[in-house]
Amino acid sequence: MYMDIIYIYSQNNKIMTDNQWQEEEEKIKKAFDDKTWSQIKSEESWRIFKIMSEFVGGIDKLSKIGPCVSIFGSARTKPEDKYFQIAEKIAAKLVRHGYGVITGGGPGIMEAGNKGAKSENGRSVGLNIELPFEQIPNPYIDTDKNINFDFFFVRKVMFVKYSQGFIIMPGGFGTLDEMFESLTLIQTHKIGRFPVVLVGTEYWKGLLDWIKSTMIPNGNINEDDLELFALVDTPTEAVRVIDDFYAKYLLKPNF
Repeated sequence: MYMDIIYIYSQNNKIMTDNQWQEEEEKIKKAFDDKTWSQIKSEESWRIFKIMSEFVGGIDKLSKIGPCVSIFGSARTKPEDKYFQIAEKIAAKLVRHGYGVITGGGPGIMEAGNKGAKSENGRSVGLNIELPFEQIPNPYIDTDKNINFDFFFVRKVMFVKYSQGFIIMPGGFGTLDEMFESLTLIQTHKIGRFPVVLVGTEYWKGLLDWIKSTMIPNGNINEDDLELFALVDTPTEAVRVIDDFYAKYLLKPNF
């Protein structure tokens, strides 16, 4: 059965090398292996300890950094891209306004965010994760604030807990995941209504049009949910949304 799954998957994803496909096949085969209860219990116990250690390490470091804003966006954005330059300017302006910057620690928009923070001698945090491609730590992260994770969900908790705002630059699946995670937690009142700022009207227009024309008429979200985020185009506008929100509130961890 798993060979059929591998074949179908491989027909739709032909960008990986032979070695990478071999590794993927081994992962899929392993998922179908029979294991004794003793083996499962032993493996899961060690996994729990690893998860706990990542939570402890992340909380220990991030609890000391002070107010920060997370910048999300594509790892594939090049330095000559306008959105790289906008992200860098947003990060620099955030530092000048008293915030640190948290990114995923990799290249692209993440590098732009850390670079902008570093240029103003601000707090530049990188929450890295080991990936088979793209994720190489950028050189603009503070050495004592470069934190590595193996588990995506632990990393996401750190983003949400220690960010006082979320800047969403153009990106792919990972960026959408981070954006909708933040909006879902705000919508369901699991965290406060912290500012979520989408940057780039041209980029986000199609998604927002679909949300308005499909999700709302089908009753899957309320029209009021569109007020959970702001849409801007410039660094000044993006930082103003953050500033306007915190003119009324005391900065602190989210939960």
